Amino acid sequence: MSGEKTEKPTPKRLKKARHDGQIGKTPDLGAWAGMFVAGLVIPMTASGTMAAADMVLKRWPSVMAHPEPGPALGILGDGLAAGLKALAPLAFGLLATGITAAAVQGGLYPAMGLLKPKFSRLNPFQGIKRIFGPHAAWEAVKSVVKTSVVAAVLYYSCRNLVPVLMGTGTLPLHALTSTVIDAVFSLIRAASFAGLTMAAADYIVIRRRTNKQLRMSKQDIKDEHKSAEGDPHIKGQIRARQLAMSRNRMMTDLASADVVLVNPTHVAVALRYDPQKGAPRVVAKGAGAIATKIREKATEHRIPMVQDIPLARSLYKSCEIGSEIPPELYGAIARVLAFIMTLKAKGSAAGFHRNLAA
Repeated sequence: MSGEKTEKPTPKRLKKARHDGQIGKTPDLGAWAGMFVAGLVIPMTASGTMAAADMVLKRWPSVMAHPEPGPALGILGDGLAAGLKALAPLAFGLLATGITAAAVQGGLYPAMGLLKPKFSRLNPFQGIKRIFGPHAAWEAVKSVVKTSVVAAVLYYSCRNLVPVLMGTGTLPLHALTSTVIDAVFSLIRAASFAGLTMAAADYIVIRRRTNKQLRMSKQDIKDEHKSAEGDPHIKGQIRARQLAMSRNRMMTDLASADVVLVNPTHVAVALRYDPQKGAPRVVAKGAGAIATKIREKATEHRIPMVQDIPLARSLYKSCEIGSEIPPELYGAIARVLAFIMTLKAKGSAAGFHRNLAA
């Protein structure tokens, strides 16, 4: 049936979905990726921060011995610069991770449609449907799996760390601190890796659900094509108006014609000859009712009409309005124009004539 949504979304539908923020993506991917990057970069950041603090502390006694504003501000500025330099990899790493996570899930598109107020979001029935629907069930399963995986990672990491902590008397303090820090960051990285695996599964589910929501029926595609190409009735009206305007211009230009070739009743072609513009040009042509209108205008403006059936038919078929006559008709048209000049010399050019020069 045409109402069943069995067709893939069109590019226009996908573009509108991106504008409305209806893109299949999961926030967990960016969050877990950021945690993983932080687990890799924080040790280096902490080392750089400690080095900056150590530099400030080592230089501070000299300032205390000779308290002057200049040296104190210099130490403070150097310490801040060193601290920012140490924090820069973490900040830019998290920023790049967030942008990359959004890009791989469908690209970076500003969802301006989400800024518009939409009263359907306040519909309590829609809220209840979201709470008890398939989406809520998947979120519940995802939360349980996420908690279970993180708990398992935490358990196995702590199980290896507990014997070390129990034997603290055998390790110096700096070795024990280094062991604990390494264990903590190993836990972060392991949890992040597990989280990224779950985020990938969540992305697949959300992507499939979003694509299903965006599917279109055959009637939807037909309506979209009709909207893109324009309603045939409206296009017909526009075309009719354009033809009417073209005919009005043609009838206006007809007043400057030198001769009208007729068939004698079915076809009419008006020509104008200006030696400075080259060959004679067609200023008006028509068949049936339009030909009748051309003959009426020719009578009104006292333009000579010449009956030449083969020539009139040839001009009607081969020439467009505003175009020059083809070279193969130069001789025939020259004879007609000479015939008209002879009639004008006698003062009897206006009216209907047979082409005696043919």
